[in-house]
Amino acid sequence: MLLASATVGPFKTIDRPQTVAIEPGVTALVGLNETGKTAFLNALAKSADALGVAAFEPVDDYPRKDLSSYLKEHKTRPAVATRLEYRLEDREAGELNRHLGTTLPPDFSFAIAHNYDNEWLYSMSIDERPAVMALAEAHPLSAQAKRALQSAATLRDAAAALRSTGTTNTDLAFLKAVESRVAVSQWRSVLAYEAYRWLDTRVPRFLYFGDAEILPSRTNLADLAQRAALAKHDPKQMPPEHRGVVALLRMADVDVETLANPTAVDPLRAKIQAVAIALTDQIMEFWRGNENVEVEVDIRNDPSEPRPFNEGPNLYLRVRNRRERAVATPFRQRSRGFNWFFSFLIWFDSVRQQPGNPSSEHDVILLLDEPGLGLHPLAQSDVLTYLDDLAIRHQVIYTSHSPFMLHADRLRQVRVVEHRPEAGTVVTDRVADSSERTLFPLQAALAWSVAQNLFVADRNLLVDGLSDLLYLKTVSAILEKAGRTGLRRDLAIVPVGGLDKIVTFIALSGASVLKFGVLHDYRGAAERKLVDLVKQKRISAKAILNASQFRDLSSLGNTSQPSDLEDLIAPGTYVGYFRRAFAGALNGVPIEADLLPPGDRIVDRLERYLDASGVTLRTGGGFAPDVVALEFAGHPPATLDEDTLKRFEALCTAVNAIF
Repeated sequence: MLLASATVGPFKTIDRPQTVAIEPGVTALVGLNETGKTAFLNALAKSADALGVAAFEPVDDYPRKDLSSYLKEHKTRPAVATRLEYRLEDREAGELNRHLGTTLPPDFSFAIAHNYDNEWLYSMSIDERPAVMALAEAHPLSAQAKRALQSAATLRDAAAALRSTGTTNTDLAFLKAVESRVAVSQWRSVLAYEAYRWLDTRVPRFLYFGDAEILPSRTNLADLAQRAALAKHDPKQMPPEHRGVVALLRMADVDVETLANPTAVDPLRAKIQAVAIALTDQIMEFWRGNENVEVEVDIRNDPSEPRPFNEGPNLYLRVRNRRERAVATPFRQRSRGFNWFFSFLIWFDSVRQQPGNPSSEHDVILLLDEPGLGLHPLAQSDVLTYLDDLAIRHQVIYTSHSPFMLHADRLRQVRVVEHRPEAGTVVTDRVADSSERTLFPLQAALAWSVAQNLFVADRNLLVDGLSDLLYLKTVSAILEKAGRTGLRRDLAIVPVGGLDKIVTFIALSGASVLKFGVLHDYRGAAERKLVDLVKQKRISAKAILNASQFRDLSSLGNTSQPSDLEDLIAPGTYVGYFRRAFAGALNGVPIEADLLPPGDRIVDRLERYLDASGVTLRTGGGFAPDVVALEFAGHPPATLDEDTLKRFEALCTAVNAIF
C-alpha cells in the first residue's frame, strides 16, 4: 500500500492545506531553514505514529495566529489536520477483491482524514453492483428474484428487494447471506465498511527520525528503568533519545525493567557490544567516511558524575578510531554521519521487531529530517545511496537544504518548500513559483552533477546551458525505455553557459586527452569562433553539431533555419510545459501554440507573445527557459510524439558517432 498524496494543514506554520504528491520510492522536501519542512513531517508522523506516541494537540499544533478562534469550536467541530490518500498495489487490490467478492480497479485508492481529536475518518467509493451480481451467480435464484435484483445497486437494495419477492429456498439462502453482511455494517455502504475493516489493519504507519532521536553518550540505567515504567502510562516520560537506548537494549535481548540493579554487568556489556559490532558492519556497507571506526560499550558506576549519573551503573557509548589508536570519545562528540547511521539503524530495527508495536503488522513510511546535515558531500552521497536502499521496501520522505542530498537526474522526486508571508508554508512541485534562494539547492545539485563528470568522463558533450542538459537526459531516457537509441552511457553532458564559453573551454583544454563534442543553438549563420577552432585543429568539424540539423525530418544532418534544442520538441508539447511552469504568473492569460506569432524559434515566439499580451515574467521581459526545462525534467512525459522522438533519436545517434 502506497501513500499517493498528503494534504497537510492547518498545522503549525502551514496555514492553508497543502496537497503534495508522494513518490512511490523517495520524496525530497527542499527549502531554506525555518520554512516548514519539519512541520510537514511532524504532521504526517502525528497522523499515524509507528511508535503510538505522537498525536495532534490543538494548543501545540494549530497555527498560533488562529488558535484562539479555533479553540472555541474545537470540541464540536475538530478541524482536519491531514488528509492522506493511499493507493493499493495490484496484489492488494486482488486480495481485497477476493475478500469482498467484487471487482475494484487495480489502482483503487481511498483517503483518511486525521483531525485534531485524533480520529480517523475514512472516505472511499465502491461500486456494490458487481458484488450483488457475484452473489446472485453463486445462488441459482428464481426468475422472480432475478427480476427484483435488476435495479439493486447496493447490498442493502438487494436485501430489500428479496424480502418481498424471494420464494424459493435458494432465494432465502441468498437473502440470509446478504442480510448477515448488512447487519454487521455500520455504514450505509456495506462494501465500503467491509473494505475499511480490511484496510484498517494494513494502513502504513509513519516513523519520524531527527536529531532528537540520536543516541546519547551516556544513560543511567536506573533512571532509564524508571522512565520505562512510567512510559507505560504516559509516553512523554520517555524522551526520544532514551527510546533509542531502549531499542538498543531490546536488540541485545535485555529486559529494560531489570536494569535498576543489574546483577551481572559483564554479560550485559557483552550482549550490547555484540549488537554494536553487527550494526557497525551493516553501516560500512554504505558509509565511506571512515571505515576504521567502532563503537565501544561500557557499563560502570561513577559517583563523581552529576545526577542522575552518580547513582547506580551507567551505559556509556564511545566511538574509537582503530587506525589512529586514539582514546575513544563520547558518542555524540564524534562524526554526526556515523552517529546518525548507527542511531537510525537501532531505531528502525526496533520498530520492525518490537513485539506488540502498533506498526509491527503495517508498512512503515520513513520520515527523515535532514539526514545528511553537516556531512561532507561524499558522505551525503552515502546517505543518498542508503535512502535508495531503504526505498526498495519503504517509502521515504526526507527534508534537506543541501544540493548534495539531491539526485540531479531525479528532479521528479523534489518538492519545494517556502514560507510566504501571506500564506505561511507552501509546498509545491512547481519550481517556477519559487524564489531563487529556494531553488539554489536544485541548481547547485545540477552543477555538482556536471562537476563530478567533468574531467572524469573521457567523452564530454559541451552544450550551451542547463536546459540543454535536462532535455537531452530526459528524452534520452524516454528513447531507451522505448527500445530506441539514446545517448551513450559514458558521455558527460557539460553546460558551459553559452557559445563564447564553449569556445573558451575548448581553447583552454589545450592538449587534453579528453574527447569533446559540441551541440549548440543555431542563430542563422556559421559561428565564426567555432570555424576558427576547426582551422586551428582544436576540434574536428565532425564533432560540432547544431540544433537545426535535426529539426527537418526530410533533411536530417543539414543546417536549416535558426533553432534551439527546444525546437526539436513539438510546439504544443513545449507550450504545455511552459504553461504549467508559469501557471501562477500567467494569471489566466491563454497560451496556445497556434496563438503565437510566426517565427523560427519557439522561445522567441513565446517572448514576443508575452510582450504583446503585457505579461511580465521577469525584469527586462521574456522568461527563463531553464524553468521550463526543470518542469519537463521533473515531470517527464511517458512518451512523446513520433516526430519529436525521431528528431532526438537522430541527434543521439549523431552525438554517439562523434566519439
